[in-house]
Amino acid sequence: MELFFLLLLIIIMASALGSGYPVAFALPGAAIITLGLAAGAGWVFAGNPDAYFHSGGPQQWLSAGVTNLRGVYLEVERDTLIAIPLFIFMGIMLQRSKIAEDLLVTMAQLFGPVPGGLGISVVFVGALLAATTGIVGATVVAMGLISLPAMLRNNYSTPLATGTIAASGTLGQIIPPSIVLIILADQLASAADQASTLRKTLHKEVTGELSMPSLFDVAGTSAGEMFLGAFIPGLVLVGLYMLYILLFAIFKPDAAPAVKYDGRYNAAFWRGALLTLVPPLALIFLVLGSIIAGIATVNQAGAIGAAGALIMAGYRLPEKGSRGIFLPALFGIAGMAVLTFALSNFEMNVKAMDTPEDKLGITLGVVGTLLLLVSLIWSGIRTHRNDNTLQAVMLETAKTSSLVFIILLGAAMLTAAFRAFGGEELVRDFLISLPGGFWSQFIIVMLVIFILGFFLDFIEIAVVVVPIVAPILLADPGANITAVWLGVMIGLNIQTSFLTPPFGFALFYLRGVAPAVVRTVQMYKGVIAFILLQLVALAIVGAYPPLVNYLPNRVSFLSEQSPPPRNPKLQLCLEDYVGQKLFQGTATQDAIAAARALDLSILPKGLAGDMTDGLDSADAAIANLEAAFEAAGQVEAAADDYRPQLRLVRGIEKQIRNAADEADKLRTRIGRMRAESQAEARAALEADVAVLDAEIEHLRAQIPASWEEVHNQFATLTKAEDAARVKYRRAADDAYEGPAEVLAALDANADFAALETDLRNLKATIQSQPEDQAQEVVNDVSKAFGKVDGAGDVKSALGKVRKALRDKTPDRDKALEEYDAAIAVFESQLKWRAEAEASLRPVLTGYLETLRDSLGIRVQSRLSREQALAMASCSANHRDISLSF
Repeated sequence: MELFFLLLLIIIMASALGSGYPVAFALPGAAIITLGLAAGAGWVFAGNPDAYFHSGGPQQWLSAGVTNLRGVYLEVERDTLIAIPLFIFMGIMLQRSKIAEDLLVTMAQLFGPVPGGLGISVVFVGALLAATTGIVGATVVAMGLISLPAMLRNNYSTPLATGTIAASGTLGQIIPPSIVLIILADQLASAADQASTLRKTLHKEVTGELSMPSLFDVAGTSAGEMFLGAFIPGLVLVGLYMLYILLFAIFKPDAAPAVKYDGRYNAAFWRGALLTLVPPLALIFLVLGSIIAGIATVNQAGAIGAAGALIMAGYRLPEKGSRGIFLPALFGIAGMAVLTFALSNFEMNVKAMDTPEDKLGITLGVVGTLLLLVSLIWSGIRTHRNDNTLQAVMLETAKTSSLVFIILLGAAMLTAAFRAFGGEELVRDFLISLPGGFWSQFIIVMLVIFILGFFLDFIEIAVVVVPIVAPILLADPGANITAVWLGVMIGLNIQTSFLTPPFGFALFYLRGVAPAVVRTVQMYKGVIAFILLQLVALAIVGAYPPLVNYLPNRVSFLSEQSPPPRNPKLQLCLEDYVGQKLFQGTATQDAIAAARALDLSILPKGLAGDMTDGLDSADAAIANLEAAFEAAGQVEAAADDYRPQLRLVRGIEKQIRNAADEADKLRTRIGRMRAESQAEARAALEADVAVLDAEIEHLRAQIPASWEEVHNQFATLTKAEDAARVKYRRAADDAYEGPAEVLAALDANADFAALETDLRNLKATIQSQPEDQAQEVVNDVSKAFGKVDGAGDVKSALGKVRKALRDKTPDRDKALEEYDAAIAVFESQLKWRAEAEASLRPVLTGYLETLRDSLGIRVQSRLSREQALAMASCSANHRDISLSF
């Protein structure tokens, strides 16, 4: 019955959507109706409203839906959704203010003389509009109205012209800032949490260990990371479009002729071109650049974009030549310049303002803020007075944003109902049962999303399909994909489906504004090449994950909040990096040899021991790293034979677990059937349990007899690799930390010598001051020595002086005797410190500088730029971890 109600849920939803019923009400309505029918049927036919639910009951799943609805607004982690109305406002304002039209006209004039230049300009402007609007419908309509007549008038092939416009208009799905990416990031963040739980459960089931190493955990994503991840794939797609049009024009010049500009490329033309191009490009730079640089969050960047679009509309909407047309924009630029100067040169903290410089900085900040406010208010008044544009844009923004959020709310209810009838487990079992592992699952999911893209908008796909399939794909340890990569692949896929005839949304938008002379069949023919190019881009990104993962990693590792070198997820990449440093040169080995040649007898026994132990650890670290690489090679060599058996046995064990779970559920039901009238039903269930038990025994018999031996042998190899890596890490840390303590002592020479006066004055204090006062002074000097590296023995000697003064019967003579011993220790330190400064420091400093970039990386507070870039590149690849499961 669960399967029946699951099918009923899908039929009700599909029927409602197919009949044209609003999506915002079709999704939650289908969920509530199906949950109600299931509860009613359970109460009527089984006497229990929970009978036909996979688990729980109608109240639980209705409350789960309500919880999901509340989570959309109330969870702090999901505040990125606030950026949606901001980016929508920015896009609609740029459309209504005709800035998009200016871009198309100007780019056509610039690229027109190039073969296929008009088509290339359409792609270029489509990319710019994608980076400023992210709204497919508005972009396709705008470019269709402006570009299509010009392309047809200049004898462009109709299929090429329509295909170029439709494909360029869909770039807003993948080029940030994209609403698709924001919603996908929101859904994938939750999916990553579920995937993490699934992977931990899987690890516990197959290994028996209670906790899973954090190295194997699933990382979530954010809208900012999605923007960064989609940036390079978006550029790849734009490059493929432009290259295709250029080659098409070269081989068929009559179908994409060069268009000569009738005017002159004089100073006035270039002035106008710069005025048209620079502001939108600057806005894109501010919005995306602030995110990439880590200066602003996605929400803050959205506010920047909305404000910038308003200011640009403030000088574009009035008639050209109007008096003071650029004044609001100039006020805004001046305000930003003042704020930038103030933030760069002053501490902008009102509560901590206590110097004239602080007051000057705050004053400049206030002036800059006022200038920016004047610019925004002035621009807002202008856009309001010109055809009531501001009100129209805000109304359209409110409508579009409401549509997005209401669909999100409805999808939360639908997802809860889908899980109530076991739909999630059904999908998971189906995908996992597919032969071919992750890639077969992934291809099926992408194909389903591709087909759904014919009928559903990207919002419905993102909020209905992604929460169901993403946890399954992200949890797979064999592929071990990142949430960012999966989101970008889904975004590219949705974009492809928007073009595919006969249901592609972009084709409908373009058909609505195309002249009657353009036949629909020509439009279908024109987009085929671009669909193939999008599939090529999809294949490129799928085959080379660093195109997506590298930029988010780079920004993360170079930021102030970058993960420390000891982060468990970085260790394998760090060891590969250190291995390249060690085995591609001899700098580290030479530094170790030079340090071993030092005469350490001048150092105290403790420091000399630290230095010697550090050098021994350096040699051990190199040997252990070589052993780890050798063991890793043995694991890799054995993996080819081990992996097929592992997949076979894990698949059988999964079937055994599923059968055992089903048998346990039946036994629970049997235990509740105590009435005599239920004897027949109980006997039937007992027969089912017997069948399941027999199936379990049959499955266990299918496990190869040699499996345990094979598994133990491979486990021995992996344990040897893990042990070698652990030994390396400990030895590498010790190789740096011991000598670093010696250098720290030498660095404190000046501080040590500066305490000599206080130390020698203690004698008079001990002789003349009362014992309680004298011991306080001795204690202060002792603490001062305690803060100096390497001066612990002096501190200990002064501690004995203090003790002699603090005893029940203070003994000044003993205190003076201990003081003389402290002086001797101090003078001994002065001597070895001076000798070590001259003979040890240069080599010791060189040793630590060399190890800082190799064996000593883990003990540093953060990665260097070179190391961060290496980690970003290494971790951008997906690493198969299935052998550990």
